[in-house]
Amino acid sequence: MTRSAAKTNALRLLDLAGIDYVVREYDVSDGLIDARSIAVKTGLPFEQCFKTLVAVNPAKEHFVFVVPATGELDLKKAARIAESKSIEMIPLKELLPTTGYVHGGCSPVGMKKQFPTFIEESAQLFDEIGISGGKVGLNIRLDPVKLAALIGARFADLVTMGK
Repeated sequence: MTRSAAKTNALRLLDLAGIDYVVREYDVSDGLIDARSIAVKTGLPFEQCFKTLVAVNPAKEHFVFVVPATGELDLKKAARIAESKSIEMIPLKELLPTTGYVHGGCSPVGMKKQFPTFIEESAQLFDEIGISGGKVGLNIRLDPVKLAALIGARFADLVTMGK
């Protein structure tokens, strides 16, 4: 396990579970906090750097989707896997009160409430993937299978691949 000076909920939970991870801090002064920029800043291939997205269905049920920087969440696939008629991204202003995390620092580990979570199935191709460590400027690398086990996530086909 790699320790970080400032522990986040995500890091504390990984420590408690005994899951190995590596912390990568990166500069955010340029304002670039999208998954592709984070991949470049932390030295991860795009397909191994994952972003955490939170969506809601018409019944106001929330779902978490963890997808690679190389793809866009396919809302039809997401709705199907979440067994919902439709699904849409939550408004940005609702992210912090819903998850406890801010945009650019949203981790699938340590949210205020554990929502049904799905990880893009391509994550299983790698020994480690990068996810947010729970604050802007903090990325963690860990085994995607151990991540899924910790948060009760399922692997699924979730994305439309981009450039």
